[in-house]
Amino acid sequence: MTLTGLYVPLITPFDESGGIAFDALETLAHQILDGGARGLVALGTTAEPSALTEHERESVLKIATQACQAHDAQLLVGANSPQALDDLRERPEVTAALTLVPPFIRPGEAGAAAYLTQLAATSPVPIVIYHVPYRTGQPLSAATIQDLAAVDNIKGIKYAQGGIDEETITLMADLPPDFAVLAGDDPYISPMLALGAHGGILASALVVPTQFATLIDAWLTNDVVQAREPGHRLGNLSQALFAEPNPTVIKAVLHARGTIPTPAVRPPLLQADPTSATRAIEKLTRLV
Repeated sequence: MTLTGLYVPLITPFDESGGIAFDALETLAHQILDGGARGLVALGTTAEPSALTEHERESVLKIATQACQAHDAQLLVGANSPQALDDLRERPEVTAALTLVPPFIRPGEAGAAAYLTQLAATSPVPIVIYHVPYRTGQPLSAATIQDLAAVDNIKGIKYAQGGIDEETITLMADLPPDFAVLAGDDPYISPMLALGAHGGILASALVVPTQFATLIDAWLTNDVVQAREPGHRLGNLSQALFAEPNPTVIKAVLHARGTIPTPAVRPPLLQADPTSATRAIEKLTRLV
């Protein structure tokens, strides 16, 4: 299994009645893959999975699966517990699970690593670790990530460290073989690719998938000249899209463009302030 290129975490669009806008979700999934994405992420945090019913999650996963099959694309699925991983056992179409470092508990690096190793041992699909310490409260050092990379069935990491720090440099300077580092902080996608990341899992690409796919391809083919200037502009756009809790601004922009029927989110999220959407749209108009 090779994980390279652009992966886009799907939102869950809602209609005027508050239900899932399934047609809009299906159209969006195909647009993203037509735009050059290597794959989709279903039921990641961008999809507001904790606010969905079991039936809704099943329906979202079905749409994502069918879109990926139609495009011969890869499918990652958010799964953070032994039960959620086991539920993927009868889904051969799933490429890997995107599995969060255990949040809130803060078990320490050794505890987090032991838990992820245990999950990998029983998971029916490969695991991509979701490392986002400013949300989970549990950082992982470069050394711990490198140890986890040696574990059978752990095949990569969504790396959302919150910036480019010393641990990032240490990790990227000595990348484990056959282990994919997928950048997960959208504004930093270009510098992460410059350091050697294999691709990205980027919610910002819901808005402009082709531009992000092209940017990643440029870095992966060492075309620095073609990568530098778009990287600056896309990083600037991403900052605007993440000015409020994800995916509120992204949904507002997609609604303004007519891609989804409403900008609605479910509690505990609140809809983005109109000024945030306006700023993001202004930056978007400079790209398209």
